[in-house]
Amino acid sequence: MIKTEAGQQAFKARSAQLAGKLRSAFLLFDGWRTVDEVLQATQGLGLGVADIDTLVQAGLLAEAPDSSPATAPAASPSARSAQERYRDAYPVAVALTGKLGLSGFRLNLSVEAATSFDQLAAVAPKIRDAVGPQAYVPLEQALFA
Repeated sequence: MIKTEAGQQAFKARSAQLAGKLRSAFLLFDGWRTVDEVLQATQGLGLGVADIDTLVQAGLLAEAPDSSPATAPAASPSARSAQERYRDAYPVAVALTGKLGLSGFRLNLSVEAATSFDQLAAVAPKIRDAVGPQAYVPLEQALFA
């Protein structure tokens, strides 16, 4: 799946169509990941196939021209770029800070303000302190593995 022009505009405008968990999932669609991979990456958010279908029906996502997994580049996890790490870690960070409720509001705002790997990595220790080391593991893997 890939983002459509309408989807990108809705994302930039913070449209209600891309609120909450749908926004996090939308970020992960890059033309290489399958729907199953995105659902697995966002499993903590409670997303389902029906949510992705809603994005497709709304015209925010479309099938990639050639979305076969065989065409995806073979890269080891350590070869991921900073942008890929950010893209993988952002929805995890949002999910973790979103579970903190009102006490994590400022931390959640810090995560949403982070627009790069370096900025998100700078906020990561605060997230670890707030959620504890066990809950932090998925974010640590997404950022640094």
